[in-house]
Parts: sequence; structure tokens; C-alpha cells
Amino acid sequence: MSQEKLNITIAKLSDAEILTYLSITTFTETFAQYNTKEDMDTYLSEEMNITKLKEELKDPNSSFFLAYYNDEAIGYAKVCTGNEPQELIKYNPLEIARIYLLKEHQDKHLGSAFINYCFNYASHQHHDLIWLGVWEHNNKAISFYKKLGFELFGSHIFRLGQDEQTDLLMMKKLAS
Repeated sequence: MSQEKLNITIAKLSDAEILTYLSITTFTETFAQYNTKEDMDTYLSEEMNITKLKEELKDPNSSFFLAYYNDEAIGYAKVCTGNEPQELIKYNPLEIARIYLLKEHQDKHLGSAFINYCFNYASHQHHDLIWLGVWEHNNKAISFYKKLGFELFGSHIFRLGQDEQTDLLMMKKLAS
């Protein structure tokens, strides 16, 4: 499959339903096998319901992007400002808070095109650094980010239901 068929748009409030579907589906595909059903159900019901996502879509510090392949919605990303760790306050950072593709569309090099879209967006918004958190046991994602030039700089706790997990914090300086 070629990247020419990948189309990325900025999500609008009217996209809340498809964003909710993609959020629940991709998060479940990625993490359900590693977590209890109770923790997954709690997290999904609290964080990935349509009401919460509509609030996030209205947040002026956040933007969502929808990835389409052959006119099918296959993934999304959320970028935001205002929640940077202390180590990054000397920069003008943009966080990739979420970036997911449906499992059937992974390993097709679409992820690279999608994250490059985020890099370009960050540059056009005059950010000099992009950062993200990734679960410490998600070796596939960590490897992907390292190949793109991300470096580890810290960690923080991510609460999934009742389970406190460690996310590694990674950053990449953007060319000016």
C-alpha cells in the first residue's frame, strides 16, 4: 500500500463519533491483552466516551487529526500544549498525547507519514520540540520513536483504571 492514498484532516466537533470509535478500538487493540478487563473498562468509560472527546475537541490547547486511507478512517492523533514536564519549560513544546492506527493498518509505513504530519504541524505552529509518553512495555512503539529521532528524557505515571503504569517520556527537537 502506498502513502499517496493517506489523507489527514483536522477533526471537527462533528467528527466526535468516529473519533470515539477510533479511540476505543485502537486503545483496546493495543492494550487489552496486557490489562484487566476491569481496568480497561474503567479507563475507556472515563476517558474515551463521546462527551469527554467532545470536550477535548473544544479545548483550544488541543487539536485532533484523523487519518483516512482509501476514504476509510484508520487512525487519529491528539496534539496539545500546556501540560509539558518541568524539563521542557525552556522550549516551546507540543505534545503528541495520542497517536494510533487501527491494527490492520500498522506495519504499512502509514505511521511514519502520520507522525511526520504532526511534526510539520508543530513546525508551522512555531514549536521547537515535540514530546510524548509511551508505555514502558510497548517496545514496538519505543523502537519506532527512536528510529524517528526521539530521545528518552524521563518518565511519569499513567493511571489505567486502578493500575498505575509507567510511561517513558521521549522528545525530539524540531529543525528551525
